[in-house]
Order: sequence, then C-alpha cells, then structure tokens
Amino acid sequence: MSHYFKFFCILFFSSVLTFSQSFGQKLSTYDLTVDMLDNPSSIDNDKPGFSWKINSNIKNTTQSNYEIRVSETASFKKITWQQSKASAQSVSVRYAGEKLQSKTKYYWQVRIKDNHGNTSVWSEIKHFQTGLKPEDWQAKWITVPGKDTSFASPLLRKEFALKKDVKSATAYITAKGLYMANLNGARISNDYFTPGWTSYKNHIQYQVYPITKTLKKGQNVVAVSLGDGWYKGRIGFSNQSRFYGDTRALLLQIEVEYTDGTKEIIISDDSWKSANGPILASSIYDGETYDARREIAGWDNVGYKESDEWKPVRVIEKGTEKLVGMSGPTVSKHEEFKALKIFKTPLGETVIDFGQNMVGWVKVTAKGNSGAKITLSHAEVLDKNGNFYTTNLRSAKQQNNYILKGTGIEIFEPHFSFQGFRYVKVDGYPGELKPENFTAIAVYSNMQSTGKFTTSNPLLNQLQHNIEWGQKGNFVDVPTDCPQRDERLGWTGDAQAFANTAAYNMDVSAFFTKWLKDVSADQLPNGSVPYVIPNVLNERDAGSAGWADAATIIPWAMYLSYGDVNILETQYQSMQKWVNYITSQSKNNLWNSGSHFGDWLFYRPNDDNDGRAAVTDKYMIAQTFYANSIQLLINTSKVLGKTDEVKKYTELLNKVKQAYVQEYMTPTGKLVSNTQTAYVLALQFDMLPENLRQQAAKRLVDNVKSYGNHLTTGFLGTPYLCHVLSRFGYQDVSYNLLLQESYPSWLYPVKMGATTIWERWDGLKQDGSFQTADMNSFNHYAYGAIGDWMYKNIAGINLIEENPGYKVFEISPKPGGKLTSATGELETVYGKIKSSWTITNGIFKLDVTVPVNSSAIVLMPGTGKKEKIGSGNYSFESKL
Repeated sequence: MSHYFKFFCILFFSSVLTFSQSFGQKLSTYDLTVDMLDNPSSIDNDKPGFSWKINSNIKNTTQSNYEIRVSETASFKKITWQQSKASAQSVSVRYAGEKLQSKTKYYWQVRIKDNHGNTSVWSEIKHFQTGLKPEDWQAKWITVPGKDTSFASPLLRKEFALKKDVKSATAYITAKGLYMANLNGARISNDYFTPGWTSYKNHIQYQVYPITKTLKKGQNVVAVSLGDGWYKGRIGFSNQSRFYGDTRALLLQIEVEYTDGTKEIIISDDSWKSANGPILASSIYDGETYDARREIAGWDNVGYKESDEWKPVRVIEKGTEKLVGMSGPTVSKHEEFKALKIFKTPLGETVIDFGQNMVGWVKVTAKGNSGAKITLSHAEVLDKNGNFYTTNLRSAKQQNNYILKGTGIEIFEPHFSFQGFRYVKVDGYPGELKPENFTAIAVYSNMQSTGKFTTSNPLLNQLQHNIEWGQKGNFVDVPTDCPQRDERLGWTGDAQAFANTAAYNMDVSAFFTKWLKDVSADQLPNGSVPYVIPNVLNERDAGSAGWADAATIIPWAMYLSYGDVNILETQYQSMQKWVNYITSQSKNNLWNSGSHFGDWLFYRPNDDNDGRAAVTDKYMIAQTFYANSIQLLINTSKVLGKTDEVKKYTELLNKVKQAYVQEYMTPTGKLVSNTQTAYVLALQFDMLPENLRQQAAKRLVDNVKSYGNHLTTGFLGTPYLCHVLSRFGYQDVSYNLLLQESYPSWLYPVKMGATTIWERWDGLKQDGSFQTADMNSFNHYAYGAIGDWMYKNIAGINLIEENPGYKVFEISPKPGGKLTSATGELETVYGKIKSSWTITNGIFKLDVTVPVNSSAIVLMPGTGKKEKIGSGNYSFESKL
C-alpha cells in the first residue's frame, strides 16, 4: 500500500469520525411543557412556566444559556416575548412579556447552549392557549324545560349554519353535572367525566377543544348529553344527592374565525332544543341503565328532523361560582383486558374474571331480541366458597343495565359512571358468553407513567404492580380513597400519605395542582381543612391531624418532586391558614383538642387479652403533625424569601417540640404510647432531643421484634416506618418488615392473590373470610406508600431538598433482604434517572444514568465513599 493511499485512508476516516461525532453530539430539546402540561388550551395563569428537557450524548452536559420566544403566530413574525439568559434553568421559566390576551393561541420555542460550547437549533414549535375571562362568556346556562327531576340523561342540540370557509374554530364547554359533546355526529374529545369534579360552589372547570377540522361551511350540529355526576347525583354518605345543585345545565361557546378574517360565535341559548334519550339513569355509585330502543338515530348530525318530543330549553341564571380553565389532566380510557375466564359459581351465577382489580367499565357486544336486558354487576373479590361478593360495596349497586333494540350486533359502554371491579356477574345475556364479547377498560386521569421498579423478588414486583394499580384506580380526577363502594371521596389523609410514592410512579404534578386548588377553596374560614376534598360532608367534618395536613405536606412534596416553585406560591396562604388554625386550637403549645382519626386502621388483634392492640394517643399524633406542618411552612417561607415568617414559625416550632417532650416523654426517653407509630412519628419529625433519638429507635426495633417482625402501624405511621428504621441504622429490620409474608404485612395481601393495595392489612383472612364488611375495600392505595421507601432505598433514587426536581440527586442503593438485583427508573423534569444493580459472588455492580442538566452523588454500599457525576451513563463496582 502506498504512503499516499495510507494518508488518504487516515484523512478519510478522521473526517468521517469528526463528522459522526459532531452529528452525534447534536444538542436538542424535547418534552416542552407549559405549567407542566403539553400544549395546554385554557391557561389562566398570567405568568405560565415553560419547561424543557435536553438531549446530548456528551457526558457532564449542562445548559449554560437559554433563549425563549413566544409569538401569536407560528412564523414568529410577531414576537410577544423573547428572552436570552445565561442560566441553567430549564424548569418553570416564568413568562415575563406583555400581558397575555384571553382566548388567544400563543406559540413558543426554545434553544439552548451547553457548557461545551454547543448550540441547539430552535426546538419544535409548541403552543398554549389562554382561557376566557368572565366578560368573554356570551353563552348562557341552559337546561331542560321545567324542573330537572328525571333520572334520565337529557339530550340537547343546536343546528347552525356557517356561511363562509372556516380558518379556525374552538369550543369552550362546561356543565353542571357531566357532559358528553358531539359535533356533526362525532365526539369532540376522548375525555370522560368532564368537566371534572371540583369545589363546584367555588369554581367549575371548562374544557377547550379545537374543532376546526370537524366544522364545515354550511349546516352543522352540536349535540350534548348530560349526566348527574358528582354535581347532582348521589355522593357522600347517608344517601345524599343534589349536594351542589338540583339542575343539570350546559354552557357552550363556539368561536369561529373565517378565512376572510371575520368571526362568529355560536352559544348555548334559548334557541336550543331538548329531549330525553336512551340513558334512563346514570349514577357514580349505582351504574347506568341504557335502553337502546330509545336511541334517536341521527340526532347529533345534520339532516335530523326534530319531532314533537324536542322542546325548547330553559335558560337559567348563572351562579356565583367562577369558571376556570383546566389545570389538571382529563380522564380517559387506558389499558384493556380480555376475560381471563368465564365460570359458574357454586350458587349458579355466571361470572367473568378479568384477572385485575381495576376501575373503569366493561364493554359488551351482544345480539338479541328487542327488549332483552343484560345486567352486569361488578365486584372485587369472591367469597371463600367462590361466590360473587358485593357486601363490601354497601349501598352502591355498581350495576350496568343494557336493553337491546334487537337490530343486529350492539355494543354498549356506560357514559357517566365507572366501577371498581375484577369480577363481573352477567345476567340476561342472549346466547353463549364468549370472552371476545367482553372487554374490561381501565379509566383514569391522563398521567404519564414515570417510574419503573423491579427486583429479583417476584413478590416485591407484584407489590409494586399492586401499588401502581391502586394509584390508577383511585386517581380518577381526584385522589379517592376507594373506587367501588358508596364513598369514592377525596380523603386528604390517604392523599398525603401516598403523595411521594405517587410522584415516583406517575407525573402527578398537574393532577395535584388541580386538587390543591380545591383544598384551598374548601378550606374553612378559620383555616381548618375538611376530611375530604372536594368537601361533600358537614362543615364540622374537618381538622383531623394527618388528614388536614395534606394542605402542607402535598405542596411541599410536589415542589421537591418537580422543582416548580409556583405550587408553593399558589398554596402558601392555605398552608399558613392551616398552621394558624392549629395554633388557635392549642393551649400552652399543645394541640390536645378536636376530633382526630389517629393512626387509622392500626393493628388490632381480634381477641386482645394481652393488650397487643397498637393504640397510639391521638393527641400525641396530632402534636407531631403540628410540628411537621410548621416545619414545612418554614421550608416554604425560606424558598419564597419570607424571612419574617421563617423567624416567627421557627420560634413556634421550638415551643411545640418542647411541649411534646414535656407532655409525652419520660425523662429516660420512653414515650407515653409505647407503639411503633409513636416512635416512628417522633423520630420522623425530629420531636425528640438528639441525644434521645437513637435510644428511641432502639425501642422501636424492640417493639417490631416483639411482634415477631411484624408492623402494627396504620395510615399515619406506615408511610414513615421503614424510612425511620433505615435512617437510624436498622436497614435489616426494614427489609424484614418489607419481606414479611404473614399478617400484618405488605406481602400478606400479595400472597393472598391481591392485584391492588387493600384498605386493611387483613381484608381477606387466612381462612377465606372477610374483615368488617362495611369498610373493607380491596383497592385503597394508602398502604402503598411503601413504594417511596422501595425507590429510595432499594433502587437508591433520592431527592436532595436543596436541589428540588432532581437537579442534583443521590444514588444510594442499600441492598438487603437476599435481593440479588434491582432496577429503578424515574422520568424527572430533566429526563430519565436509572439505577440498576446486581450482586454476583459478593461483587456489587451498579449502573447509573444521569439526565442532561442535572448531576448525581453516588454512594456505593459499604464503602463510605461519595462521587459526584454529571450527565451520562456510568458503571460502578465494589466488594460487599
């Protein structure tokens, strides 16, 4: 080979390498959001926050500069705001341009520079749309003629003509009750249970839908059906209905811009017509009855001729409630399940097993005679004899009835109701039941899955599965306690206990942002927070320790998880009102008054002859949560720069802790209630002097061992139990509790076949009998709070409070429990974190992924060494 040819080859391959490296090192952005939402359409915030993630294959990459621009045109010829800043901030960059106009679509882009000198191209064009101001609403609230006394879902329609070609069109729509809307024969969205459940007396959400492609020049029809929902239907206890109002109503405004620049608005008004349709009744608790014989062919499309049944609607006065844009996700369909098996029970009932306890409904396909009635009844479990069990539903029927019209193959799904179930009893089905004719559909809020967690232990993997499905089933617009019986309420205690775990499994930033607005709205004037949000109970049902503390715990948890200070700014007044309320109820800095749930559903053996029930003094618990809420208010005040409040509440916190020690601890450090929950809360919230904390941890461990390595904690102690043990050096005890397979434990339900988290540790007893029937949910996520510990300790993915949103985080896995491998993944606001480890022949191997624009501190087990790393993929190894 000649020297020239060698030189040419070297030059060629060097050029190729340089080109491939420069191409591979291309810097780019992705996952652009506004207020944590993708292309939101009803922004009410005057200063929305822009966030983005960064792609780069160069290790240790951080953003050094960003340039953002916002425009009313996709060509960016008319710039509304542009900012270039030397900053690493890529989360919630606040808009600072000219005042945003209402009902306006804005486009935005970002481009960045990194610390290596690379510059990205402009990102893809994203958009957001501002909502309507009160004065923008021209539509009128309309309802059925006469009083709205029927259980049937009314149909409302309006035919209208557009005389020109349409450039763009937008529908703004909401209801008192629930609505489903069609335009020219097609649904305008795939959302369900709109407008969602809020504190209706304070505010009602409206939805915004682009309908440009559906509208046409000439005749058009908009058609809407209404359901009772939470607004008018049965909700809460004592067979309560019409809590918010007795009249379902629609508010709809369609804004059209023609190609010639002119505009037109179509509104709900007295020109609409109404009639009853095939939905004879629809209830959140009881299900739906649908008579297909009453279907009105073509009613939602052009060309339909209205019969005498169609009557003019009635216009009603608008109420005092505000109309607000969506700040959280809508609800839609997700996973589908085919029948696992169809069988006859010992009582001769025909039952379908879908294999997974879920929330949603069953889609059924059938062919039969006109008038034939199919009844689907829903249950979570079978009794010990294998029979269909619904006693734990209390008065909720959870039953869908479909009456065939007899014209061939018919398909039914409910419209305004959902069920919690694994098993479905079928009555009246015409012909043979075939698996392909029944599909279970999971329905829950649209939250991106962000976490993955697996280990070498199949039981732990099933536990993680159960935690995730408990979250899915109970995050249907609000964080409910359970999704099946006559309750399904937004219990605050369950929500705060589970918030950290929820943020590992799914992106719940917008979900909780929306719900926390209702916490503020329903908070009593004196600052007390109701047991459930939205509040459908009595005003006196408020102020319980560990429940009402959701007002402080969840905003801080969301801030740490997503790094958006806006949640603290929005909720600060609510947080402060709650702490001030407790202070007003306290005497000598002791909160020892009021009604409290205490450590709900703690361990209580059936025959407590030797006093083994783990009863923790309720006021003792209240004092610890008082201190914790003060601490969270101090933390928030520091972030928001409220120095006077920091000083004020720091002084208060010291007094509250001193009062706790004086009232509830002996001089030697023993607590008045010698229970696991007492020690856990005292240690978790730093209630004890430092020199007495380690001995308290030892007392906790001794207590655990005295129960044969079983937990005895309830809703308030359980979330912190393993965290406290690990913090004070008892990692082995944490693992013993986690892997305990007998009652009470996390794995006992798994061994008993659970596919979700149970309300009670022994909802189903070893002999196949059930716990107390009137409070025994098999889909109740609170005890799933152990997921937070599993991500933090087994996978080792940990927040650092000083660097919220995982800007800087810690990877510190703590192997144990005979696990030989574990993997945790978390999609953060910066990108994906991954921690995956294996143990082979005493060698611990760890693989770590750090997202661009963040960094991690890695602590290898047993070495005591820390190493800070930037973005990229890394491998570590040590000997155990």
